Amino acid sequence: MPISKPYISSIIFFANCHTIKLLNGAIAYFYSRMSKPYTLKKSLGQHFLHDENMCKKIVAQIDYTTGKKILEIGPGGGAISKYLIDIDGIEYKAIEIDEEKYHYLESLYPAIKGKIILQDVLQASLPYDTNFSVIGNFPYNISSPIMFKMLEWESQVDEVIGMFQKEVAERIAAGPGSKVYGILSVLTQTYFDVTYLFDVPPSCFNPPPKVMSGVLRFVTKNNPHQIDQFKKFKMLVKAAFGQRRKTLRNALRSFVSPVALTDPLMDKRAEQLSVADFVYLYKTFL
Repeated sequence: MPISKPYISSIIFFANCHTIKLLNGAIAYFYSRMSKPYTLKKSLGQHFLHDENMCKKIVAQIDYTTGKKILEIGPGGGAISKYLIDIDGIEYKAIEIDEEKYHYLESLYPAIKGKIILQDVLQASLPYDTNFSVIGNFPYNISSPIMFKMLEWESQVDEVIGMFQKEVAERIAAGPGSKVYGILSVLTQTYFDVTYLFDVPPSCFNPPPKVMSGVLRFVTKNNPHQIDQFKKFKMLVKAAFGQRRKTLRNALRSFVSPVALTDPLMDKRAEQLSVADFVYLYKTFL
């Protein structure tokens, strides 16, 4: 049976329409990639700064003396990296886990080539042989582990300028008696002077997070308490806060000797103890 000309024309018309839709889709995808040269990955907690004034404000928190060594953690799209690599007289390195961002930064900023370590910071070795300072917009999902890494490196870390979820930043900077004073508060304040610098609103990021952020400064105390076994000290602090509603006599019963349990400090709860109190317990009973 012969096919009529109107039927053939209809087939050609619909085929052409489908082709045009495919072409329009391809063009739209191409332009989206041109305007957004990388993807934002939720799995890595990526919220990138885009407010240039805020980027400059964060970068300005470090005193860049000649010869200073800087490590940026998580440069991402290069929001603060582009300012750091332009500072004369310093040595700059960065650690980035995302291979896409690694290649993006190297293609966009030739001066950064060879200065980025493609690795998970939590698995990284010390980036310098001597002392250095750290700066970064820390991913929310690993900001606390990053600070434990800084404690692991504390003998060589002079200063940290880090951005955190505001709730986490307030917890780290909290003092005894506060409801949010906890393990990370005690451990960081044992080794660093901690200062809450300023808030960073969601509008400064792409995509905007649902919470406020905060920037902290940590300045080394050079281990003033001469704690020689950090892991043991950390275990003590964790055990004390493990049952924070109970007195230390109950929380530490299986951790210290019966003699230690008679100390007057054992009548208090962990959140009532200062850093000096924890150091006293460590040095006296462990």
